Amino acid sequence: MSEVGKKVRIAVDAMGGDYAPGEIVEGAVYAAQKGDMEIILTGPLSILEGELAKYSSSNDLPIRCVEASEVIKEGESPALAIRHKRNSSIVVATKLVKAGEADAVVSAGSSGATAVSAIVYLGMIEGLERPAIAAPFKGLGPDVILVDIGGNVDCKPYQFLSFAIAGSVYARKLLNIADPTVGLLSTGAEEGKGSEAVREAYSLLENSGLNFIGNVEGSDIFSGRANVIVCDGFVGNVIIKFYESLGNAALDFIRRKLRKYPLAGSIAKLVFNKIFPVTRLAYEGEEEGGGILWGIDGVVRITHGACRAPHMAHAIASARNTVNADIVGSLKSELAKLRAENKL
Repeated sequence: MSEVGKKVRIAVDAMGGDYAPGEIVEGAVYAAQKGDMEIILTGPLSILEGELAKYSSSNDLPIRCVEASEVIKEGESPALAIRHKRNSSIVVATKLVKAGEADAVVSAGSSGATAVSAIVYLGMIEGLERPAIAAPFKGLGPDVILVDIGGNVDCKPYQFLSFAIAGSVYARKLLNIADPTVGLLSTGAEEGKGSEAVREAYSLLENSGLNFIGNVEGSDIFSGRANVIVCDGFVGNVIIKFYESLGNAALDFIRRKLRKYPLAGSIAKLVFNKIFPVTRLAYEGEEEGGGILWGIDGVVRITHGACRAPHMAHAIASARNTVNADIVGSLKSELAKLRAENKL
């Protein structure tokens, strides 16, 4: 947790993402204008300084740049890239956290490279083997978190338990839910439903001391029955991407239905966007901790590769909020408690 009165320092991989460095730097400027954090951009200094020069206010903002001469591209092997490009923007940003010069790192670059860099330079919290990613459903499912959404595809039963622990800490610390309910996503509500790993995970969750309510189905996701919904990363990734497509799909449906009535269609679009802002579904919950790599011994925030400046500003705010909530310390405490009780 950051010291009281001290600005949270966020290291931003300025060269990661489809629209880097322009949109990343612009997003950092937006975030810095809030005045409650310091931002450290990593990348080639000549490029970063040129981007910052586009903003007349940048000289007065708490932003500084750190040289990183290499960039990891999408498609490169994450493990090989981290090993051979030790002066890449994501590695330099991660090392700033390791050295205590930054409190968190944010990247829109290769998710794999970001995760590998975090594992190599920051390490995992004791009791966890691989990081998991959680996402909130702020629009259609208030106070509902899905974990894992892509970090782990083939999961062992004990990993589902670690997901539930991380999700419970998330809900308590970032969503202010005192005793979050935990549901295991399966093909039926009965205990014996689901894959072998899910069936074995049920028993672990039942005896974990968490507020486990049993299996939940797809129809329960937005109901609020469970605050934390646990699944493997393959299923979670499909669900979250489907969720993010809902807004535009619904708007397209309305447009088709009203094609014969242009005026009504225009009015409907305005009303629809006012009530149901489709462009916000993908990042509506970002400030509440979406995209954090849970299990890393440090705060690491992954955001969409196609993110634009407003989305990057949200991601930076998310990292700041996560640092202030001390989620790493809370997760360590929860895991230590379960290990002492021989439940992990």
